[in-house]
Amino acid sequence: MDTALRDAYTRLHEKYFPGAELPIAFEVGGPIDGVEEAPAPKGWRCFVCDLTKVRNGKSLVFSEESIGCRGGRFYLGYEAERFPDFRYFLSYGKPGEMEGERYKRTPEIVDELDRGTARIPTEGRSIVFKRWDNLTEADNPDAVVFFARPEVLSGLFTLANFDRSDPNGVIAPFGAGCSSVFSFPWLEQQNENPRAVLGIFDPSARPCVPLDVLTMAFPMKKFERVIGYMEESFLITESWEKVMKKIDRSNSLHSPQK
Repeated sequence: MDTALRDAYTRLHEKYFPGAELPIAFEVGGPIDGVEEAPAPKGWRCFVCDLTKVRNGKSLVFSEESIGCRGGRFYLGYEAERFPDFRYFLSYGKPGEMEGERYKRTPEIVDELDRGTARIPTEGRSIVFKRWDNLTEADNPDAVVFFARPEVLSGLFTLANFDRSDPNGVIAPFGAGCSSVFSFPWLEQQNENPRAVLGIFDPSARPCVPLDVLTMAFPMKKFERVIGYMEESFLITESWEKVMKKIDRSNSLHSPQK
C-alpha cells in the first residue's frame, strides 16, 4: 500500500480522534514474511479474542489451524458448511443433547438465515492482520477495523455517510462477532460502492472486547475515500471540537489506572 496514505491517516487520527486506538487491517493472502503465526488453539477459543494482540501492535497470520471456533472457521471461509445441528445450536437447542444459544427463535429461522449467508473463498489461504501503523508497502489490505467507543463511532459513522445521498452508508448485519470484523467487510469490499460495517453485537464475542466498545469496519476502497475527505468534513467544525472533549473524557475514564 501507499505508506504516505498510511502516515496521512495516522496524523489525521491523532488530530481528530486523540487518544483513540488505531484501527487494525486484514488481507486475505497477504505477505507473511516476518509475521508471527497465530498459535493453534488447545481447545475452543474465540477468534475475536486473538485480535487483542493485533490491536496492541503484534501482527499475526491466521490459517485454518489457528481458528479454535467452528463459527470462526465458517465466517473466515475455512469451512463451507455448518456443523450438524447448527440450526438447533443457534436457536433453542436439543434437550439432553445440546444447549442452544437462543440467538434465533426457531431452527427454521436459522435455516432461512443460513440460505442467505455468502461463503468466503479463503480455503488454503492465510489471512494477515496488522495494526494500521504496522502496514508496509507490501501490504494491500482488504479492510480496516476500528474498536471504538460511542464518541469515536459517531465520527466514523458520519464519515461513512459523508459522500452518500442515501442514509445507509453503514450496515449492522446479524452474525457472529467474527462476521462483523471479517466476512461482511470483505464482502462489501467486493462491491463498487461498499458500506462500512458496525458490529460486535454478538453476546458470545463481547467478553473479548473492552467495556463499551463496538467495531466499525471499512472496506479499504471506502476507507481510502474517507481519508481523502476528512478535512473537508464536519471534523473541522466547532461541533466536533466539543465531541473531542468528550473523547478525552472517555479516554480518562477508561484508562488502565481507572
